[in-house]
Amino acid sequence: QVQLVESGGGLVQAGGSLRLSCAASRRLFGINAMGWYRQAPGKQRELVAAIFSSGSINYADSVKGRFTISRDNAKNTVYLQMNSLKPEDTAAYYCNHAGGAFSYWGKGTLVTVSL
Repeated sequence: QVQLVESGGGLVQAGGSLRLSCAASRRLFGINAMGWYRQAPGKQRELVAAIFSSGSINYADSVKGRFTISRDNAKNTVYLQMNSLKPEDTAAYYCNHAGGAFSYWGKGTLVTVSL
């Protein structure tokens, strides 16, 4: 089992910034990925950004140029720096750690962007 604990959500005005953190109790061995997903009310959960053990990174088109994902393997922690936030970024943000047949989720942290 892997426990994931997110932090850093909150209320921010449009144009502002937030930094999310996700600490994993341990890191999955082998090829793995840590990422952030979000789910807005009435919508499906979607990938925001993911960083792989190889160093590769994927971003959703809607956040490219505004969000930056990074990973500290020594701390088993992944970060999401969110800049130039927009009201449409409002959602619950979930951390995910996946590798092989395993996929673990955090409980989520709420990000609210006001006008």
